[in-house]
Amino acid sequence: MESRSKILVTGANGLLGMNTVLELLNQGFLVKAFVRDPKNCLRINHDNLEYFVGDITTVENLEKAMIESQFVIHIAALVDPKLVDYKVFHRVNVQATKYVVEAAIKCKVKKLIYVSTSNVFGYGSIDDLGNELKPMMAPFNKMHYAISKFHAQQYVLSKSDVLDVTVVNPTFMIGAYDSKPSSGRIIQNCLYNRLVLCPSGGKNFICVKDVSIGIVNAMQFGLTGECYVLANENLSFYEFYKKVRSHVKTSFRIVKLPNWLLHAIGYVGSLIRLLRIKTSISIENVRTLSVNNYYSNDKARAELFMKFTPIDEGIHDAVVWFERKNKVDK
Repeated sequence: MESRSKILVTGANGLLGMNTVLELLNQGFLVKAFVRDPKNCLRINHDNLEYFVGDITTVENLEKAMIESQFVIHIAALVDPKLVDYKVFHRVNVQATKYVVEAAIKCKVKKLIYVSTSNVFGYGSIDDLGNELKPMMAPFNKMHYAISKFHAQQYVLSKSDVLDVTVVNPTFMIGAYDSKPSSGRIIQNCLYNRLVLCPSGGKNFICVKDVSIGIVNAMQFGLTGECYVLANENLSFYEFYKKVRSHVKTSFRIVKLPNWLLHAIGYVGSLIRLLRIKTSISIENVRTLSVNNYYSNDKARAELFMKFTPIDEGIHDAVVWFERKNKVDK
């Protein structure tokens, strides 16, 4: 893979998209950043970077964007947990992904990297970690976002006989440039509140910089039709919040939430959603907070030659970035 290859990155204005663009530029690639709304994009001035404004649900936009692109990294996705209609997720996460694949085949792209999520695979405990061989599990198999990513991933893999495709499945990403914000809300919660409510479960946390490196490594080393979970530290939420507390200037109290109270809040949220009122609270969403959503990174280490950074570095990067952004916004 030549460093002067031109690479199209969809979703370039998000947390992972921005970090991936920066990593590609750092390694000398030519990058075309596909963004939907330039007003919500952190603009970077770089000789090797150009922007393409368009809609990934439009085939014509995708084909035009892929002209002269040797590689495509498809990151763009709808994540919003407040949305109650699966059709919206299907249109952006499944149908648009089909358009990306079809355009890549038509434009004779050398390789497509599809960014999915670890939750299309089964999670596990510290003693029996989730991996690429475990089937999707509840409560994620009842969540619109995860379901849509599963179907999109299946479609991408079904085309591996006519297109060189590799899938990466990151866990919960932490780091700088979370402009929307997405996963960074968990950091913001600690920065701006004196009291942080802590659920009983846990997640696998990974520095977003490591995921961007994993994507670049997958372009070179990822096998056709294979999936790679990009994961790092398995931590309970309480352990994670303690780490965050060591990086922020103001102290906050961590209050553990019992499962019965968490689930009661979830049922109330689900009732509200039945009224078609947007809220991120639902029984499915809160159940994800009471399981140990842990994964192994063995395959990525072995086949993508990955090395992983302590999550403390990602937390530090996110804290510093949000603090600076807050000063600018004021």
